[in-house]
Amino acid sequence: MQRYFIETAIENARISGEDARHIERVMRMKQGDNIVVVAQNTAYICTIEGFEGDEVVIEATGQTIPSPELPIQVTVACGLPKGDKLELITQKATELGMFALLPFEAERSIVKWDKKKGAKKQERLQKIAKEAAEQAHRTHIPTVFEPISFKQLVQQIDHFDAVFIADEEDAKAEKRTRFAEKLKNVYDMKSKSMLIIFGPEGGISRQESEALLQAGAQTMSLGPRILRAETAPLYALSAISYEFE
Repeated sequence: MQRYFIETAIENARISGEDARHIERVMRMKQGDNIVVVAQNTAYICTIEGFEGDEVVIEATGQTIPSPELPIQVTVACGLPKGDKLELITQKATELGMFALLPFEAERSIVKWDKKKGAKKQERLQKIAKEAAEQAHRTHIPTVFEPISFKQLVQQIDHFDAVFIADEEDAKAEKRTRFAEKLKNVYDMKSKSMLIIFGPEGGISRQESEALLQAGAQTMSLGPRILRAETAPLYALSAISYEFE
């Protein structure tokens, strides 16, 4: 069944805006059809009661669908990459269970965030996250934050139970601590939140790596191969999903 998110409680809820138009004009649904409506992180099976103006009137059947969310909230922090890579990361990481996306201005970021166009860019990324969450049948839409400075990123570390950084120098080392082993420790400690940090195309600089490690982060080894900026977050999320799910 088609899935839609609403921001209100399920009682007396209505679907409006683009989603309402999608239901009526694209899906061509009618009164009596069932859809899945996600309200307050719970997926409800609902029946379409009718159409009033630009709104779709729905009623909950009393049936809910189990949540498919990861048992740990994983926030992805990535140095601003070039081109449309941030859009790719947003879409695919949402499908893989990301809780939130936190872009930051890394030392090696070639792209600079345009403050004038930033609001529209952020709005587009949030829309991509919403559509990906619907497609993946999730009950949570990841929040896409406005990019922050590296200094602000360091200050965020204390807000998470576990923090890992992807450092390509770790991939070059002869002896590496497997990410799976570190994830087992996180699992055993029953951590609720995790921050995984990735650099832009040039990777994390030595100064940034040292500052993050001093603040309490630890490195994660994603294997002996050097991954692209848009590939590494997806690799890590897959590993987390394998370990926790």
